[in-house]
Amino acid sequence: MLPRTTIAILALSSLLVFTSTFSSAQQEQSESKRKVVTRVVPAYPDLARRMNVRGTVKLEAVVASNGNVKSLQVRGGHPLLTEAAQHAILKWRWEPASHETREPVEVRFDPR
Repeated sequence: MLPRTTIAILALSSLLVFTSTFSSAQQEQSESKRKVVTRVVPAYPDLARRMNVRGTVKLEAVVASNGNVKSLQVRGGHPLLTEAAQHAILKWRWEPASHETREPVEVRFDPR
């Protein structure tokens, strides 16, 4: 049988994990899914095309209330593709909103 202190530590650890998971789930729900009104297709980088690099670039766009992209953060993707994705997304426009939002964006690259 486990000592009481070990059980207490395990219970507290579980509570901390649950609390942090719950807060991040709430944070994701508060993020908006505004409608994109202007999309720009990214140019496929020549080197990536020659190397047959394909994949998805995941970004998070901070979108101002007027719909313009204020900033971008790369969340994942091949380094040869991320710059092209960022260049294009900076030209995207979202519908206006009452406040700034964070929008998840995925850009797929396929050399076909």
